[in-house]
Amino acid sequence: MSDWKAKRFWKEATVEQADEGFEVRLDGRPVKTPAKRSLILPTQAMAAVIAAEWDAQEGEIKPHLMPATKTANAALDKVVGQHAEVADMLADYGDSDLLCYRADRPAELVARQTALWDPMLEWAQQAFGVTLALRTGVMHQPQDAAVLAVLRQQTHALSAFELAAFHDLVSLSGSLVLGFAAARQARDVEALWDLSRLDEIWQAEQWGVDDEAEEMAAIKKASFLHANTMFTLCRAA
Repeated sequence: MSDWKAKRFWKEATVEQADEGFEVRLDGRPVKTPAKRSLILPTQAMAAVIAAEWDAQEGEIKPHLMPATKTANAALDKVVGQHAEVADMLADYGDSDLLCYRADRPAELVARQTALWDPMLEWAQQAFGVTLALRTGVMHQPQDAAVLAVLRQQTHALSAFELAAFHDLVSLSGSLVLGFAAARQARDVEALWDLSRLDEIWQAEQWGVDDEAEEMAAIKKASFLHANTMFTLCRAA
């Protein structure tokens, strides 16, 4: 087995305008994705962030320290060719959105869910003209097909780069509504993450903090915040 690892071979990472966007180049040579596609970014701001990741590499290349590059690679190598499938998968979260499934007890938890989650469903109603029905318990009950069709249309309207970032906003929070709220900067992104963990935060208050669970939650939060940054960079002027 070979222990060869890729090492830095370039002196400078730069951003150059290309026909379809902005390109990151290493000493003038364009960067390629793992699938050998040209790494063309939709905005100069996103390209600059990715170029900075490459410039920060020293010695052995460490892909885990290049999250923006990873997200861009996913957009080009995975989402571009499966846009409809990815959009459908994410839109399906609307049919079982976290914010719609409520506890029936204790009263304090019920009240907290009402106080913190209802405003987000009201935001969705104002933003998209849809009303998602509330459920008690965890058993799935389908939402109205017309409501889901509107949310599906909004999801399909996202570009491949937006969809790659949106994937983590939705899947990590368990909520299509919170994903859209983050993407549209409707609320502070850290507050939105806390809303997605309302039940876990409640449990920790009652029974104490589980260090292992909190460590995993911190990793997921970092990924959620990164996805939000990437979505914003997709639209940066």
